[in-house]
Amino acid sequence: MTVAGETTQTSNTSLSHKLTSTTPFLSLKLYAVIAILVLCLLAAALLIFLCVCTTRASRKRKMRVKHSSGSIPLVSKEIAEIKSPSPRAVLDIGEGKIGNENVKEVEEEMEIVDIERGKGKRSALESDGSGPQNIGWGRWYSLKELEIATRGFSPDNVIGEGGYGVVFRGILQDGSVVAVKNLLNNKGQAETEFKVEVEAIGKVKHKNLVGLIGYCAEGAQRMLVYEYIDNGNLEQWLHGDVGPVSPLTWDIRMKIAVGTAKGLAYLHEGLEPKVVHRDIKSSNILLDRKWNPKVSDFGLAKLLAPESSYVTTRVMGTFGYVSPEYASTGMLNEWSDVYSFGILLMEIITGRSPIDYSRPAGEMNLVDWFKGMIQSRRGEEVVDPLIEVQPSPRAMKRALLVCLRCIDLDVNKRPKMGQIVHMLEADDFPYRSMCYFFNIKITFISYLLATYLPICRKPDQPDRKIVSLPVQLHLIMFNNQSKHAMDRNEARYGSGDYYVLAQEVVPEAIRLLIMILH
Repeated sequence: MTVAGETTQTSNTSLSHKLTSTTPFLSLKLYAVIAILVLCLLAAALLIFLCVCTTRASRKRKMRVKHSSGSIPLVSKEIAEIKSPSPRAVLDIGEGKIGNENVKEVEEEMEIVDIERGKGKRSALESDGSGPQNIGWGRWYSLKELEIATRGFSPDNVIGEGGYGVVFRGILQDGSVVAVKNLLNNKGQAETEFKVEVEAIGKVKHKNLVGLIGYCAEGAQRMLVYEYIDNGNLEQWLHGDVGPVSPLTWDIRMKIAVGTAKGLAYLHEGLEPKVVHRDIKSSNILLDRKWNPKVSDFGLAKLLAPESSYVTTRVMGTFGYVSPEYASTGMLNEWSDVYSFGILLMEIITGRSPIDYSRPAGEMNLVDWFKGMIQSRRGEEVVDPLIEVQPSPRAMKRALLVCLRCIDLDVNKRPKMGQIVHMLEADDFPYRSMCYFFNIKITFISYLLATYLPICRKPDQPDRKIVSLPVQLHLIMFNNQSKHAMDRNEARYGSGDYYVLAQEVVPEAIRLLIMILH
């Protein structure tokens, strides 16, 4: 028995000696190297698992949403004009008492393509002649070419109409499909809108702005030729007959909102002079087959010079989208577009029109109803019931908060469009659910590590089995986060080498790893 005991003691001593021996790797002890390897393996396994999860999630997002075969009505593009900029002309947008939540505004970082705006256009545009006019930009189309492309401006080719003109689908001689906007010449209105659109987006190129290809200016005729977007507009998909389940899922709706915000951010912050659209609404957001949005209809746009904070103009816009300060004073700036975008985002989330007289009295005005629902803590009920899969609470709250920020009656508290882009793109932490998984598994992992890591004894406390981790390893992995734990263990076990219980170190290490990944 004595011999056997001595053999066991010798074996333990030899094992302890080997584990505490110095290795060539950073001059660390053997047990420290083993601990590092185990943690590296765990981290590698975690990363592999997360990569697999990310790949699967991205594949699901890329799945094509099936196009609805339901009939989609033509959308009204009528623009209401507010003739008097007096205080009485303020739209009833609701004075809800919703407090503004403090949101850390993220500074915008956008890659801006410097587009040199054309010079000398005004003189060319203002020339009055009966013959064809070439304004020195884009492609000039003859009236005959556009008549052939639209089959004589056939009513069968009409894809949209409003107070300022009719939009036709056309096929040019080279086979390309275009949208031809024939401006109505009421009291020189066609000439005015023609100038505005050419000046605003004549040379602008952005994936979320509809492209202006060319023009026609013959006699009194003024036409604009745009790229053709073949999937209708947002209003048709939100309010048309699309069946019991909307093809616009939450992710698609947020994609549309973010794309629209990017287009407006480019107009406000990427051009000189900046462009204020002045008529942001769902019918002016065109969609392609991949649900990419393109802001269209710049007939009411205004250019804002760098030295000007606003421009005073006759109040025009679409009822329900016009900002209250613009409606009451006629002073227009980019914050008016921000307000209109907030209304548009509400419309995207709720599936409701800004003004709907078919609803009960308390629900006719979208802003009033929306604020009331938020105030009564029923925010989850505002989401469009036609959305089959409801959004996560975090994503929903983020979108609702952006709405409230955009429609703030205090103009100075509204975010810039670039900041709105960042707020909407601030995706949930994709591996957040994994944190919960690892948190509930910490005890089990601790048991495994405590079982298989080398066990040694502290000389002055032979009855206490502990895992020895040097201060250097603890500091290398967790930096200052470990200081409190080391001080605690020094007080418990005395000065000298630090000895940390496996049941304390492993859970702390995993929690810190999760926190860093978070």
